[in-house]
Amino acid sequence: MLDAATEVASELGYDGTTIAQVSKRAGLPPTSIYWQFADKDEMIAAVIERSFQRWVTTIDLPTNQARVRALEIGRHVASALTRSPDFHRLGLKLALQRREKQPSGREIYLNARAITHGQFATLVRDAAPELSDRGVDLVATYAISGADGIFVAREIDGDAVDFVALFELHARIVFGAAIEIVLADEAASTAR
Repeated sequence: MLDAATEVASELGYDGTTIAQVSKRAGLPPTSIYWQFADKDEMIAAVIERSFQRWVTTIDLPTNQARVRALEIGRHVASALTRSPDFHRLGLKLALQRREKQPSGREIYLNARAITHGQFATLVRDAAPELSDRGVDLVATYAISGADGIFVAREIDGDAVDFVALFELHARIVFGAAIEIVLADEAASTAR
């Protein structure tokens, strides 16, 4: 049932997904879906939660020597997003929509992003312990924002995008130039 819901939501987005379409795709009566979920919102939230759990199990970020292992970090992120793209694909769509009443899947996605931000902040702190908390937050936010852009490029251009190479480059920039720039900016602001 969740596989069918994931497929339909990936194709049609939140607004285009209906219980009837998921029922048809899953080969189940709609009552079976309503037995599990009160409504579409609850079903999509379950899809995002499950796809986040799958994504978490596919990513294995190194926890030490972040600068030395930047290429490895890039490969791990690219691999995780290749093997489990639904979390990011569905979550980004929900996160970008502005509604009076937000779907609960959006909150699940944003909470998952906050967890991911914390993981990257830890890597940045390990790579540059001299960075201020603001600097760590800035670099971690930059890392996630860049990853979002690479993911969107892959969604638009498909296999024409060398996903792994771009993530390796991005990780090298984050754990090299980005940290150095923020450190230099912090040093300059304290010297004033």
